Amino acid sequence: MSEVDWLSRLLQMITITGQLEVRCAYGAPWRVAWDRSAVQEIPYHIVLRGRAIIEDLETKTARELVRGDILLLPHGAAHVLHDGSGHAPAPTHQRRASAGWMLSENEAEGERLDMLCGRFFIGAPHDRLIRNYLPTNLVVRAIDGDGAEDIDAASNRLASLLELMRTESASDKPGGYAVLNALSSALFTLVLRAASEVEQAPEGLLALAGHPRLAPAISAMFADPARPWKLPDLADLCGMSRATFMRHFQDRLGRSAADLLTDIRMSLAANALKKPAMSTEAVADDVGYQSVSAFRRVFTERMGMTPGEWRRLAREGA
Repeated sequence: MSEVDWLSRLLQMITITGQLEVRCAYGAPWRVAWDRSAVQEIPYHIVLRGRAIIEDLETKTARELVRGDILLLPHGAAHVLHDGSGHAPAPTHQRRASAGWMLSENEAEGERLDMLCGRFFIGAPHDRLIRNYLPTNLVVRAIDGDGAEDIDAASNRLASLLELMRTESASDKPGGYAVLNALSSALFTLVLRAASEVEQAPEGLLALAGHPRLAPAISAMFADPARPWKLPDLADLCGMSRATFMRHFQDRLGRSAADLLTDIRMSLAANALKKPAMSTEAVADDVGYQSVSAFRRVFTERMGMTPGEWRRLAREGA
């Protein structure tokens, strides 16, 4: 099974929508600050032109973003973006486009920046799956000079997607907001694919997927999560001893294979519990638990509520 297969299965499990909120058209000096995002929200920023310095206020780290860079903050950290000059930012003024997003501009005449800012919204309770298995900050580049001839490279497909987003956000045509939000949703998938394809994938699930020897295990768990997988089974798929497999998996992911399998099962169970016709017993069996009491215990530990409480909450939110 390929890396795309596991990614497709992951994204089938969780509901993700995207929304463009602001287009920033600034001359230096400029500065914008984002508060910590609400649970189930992931901010994103796309540099279409110019460059920006991103400062993560929680990890106390900073890095430069340039044209074609796409930044996701899966943990929703508070952050600041600025031009790096250290000068006081010029005043900004905003106006709402007819499509619904905001255009923020200033009158400064320094280096120009064109940046799209928005959010992804993750359906509960799957936000924990994203937080636990994606890095704090994730940056991919849509313009990859070294791989420009590879039309299948995710970075090149991202470049095409960004051009569509740039064009739509610059026009005022009917349906523009809906188109931009649909493109934002596709953006999430392509960013994860591009991140898993780079030679040194970031930590977490993406690093595992890009690890040629460990990829069979992750694909197998996503493909058949109800199967009673044992560590020797997964190690055999990867051509490793049990001890070597455990060490590599833990080093790359920061969690064990058993943790990942349990989280996959609980996310699938959360989806199944929304179906009125499915009993808790049937859901438990579907995700690999012969004991309903064991399923209830694990679900409650991972999700912070019982299966019955989650079912009622989901029904009320429908």
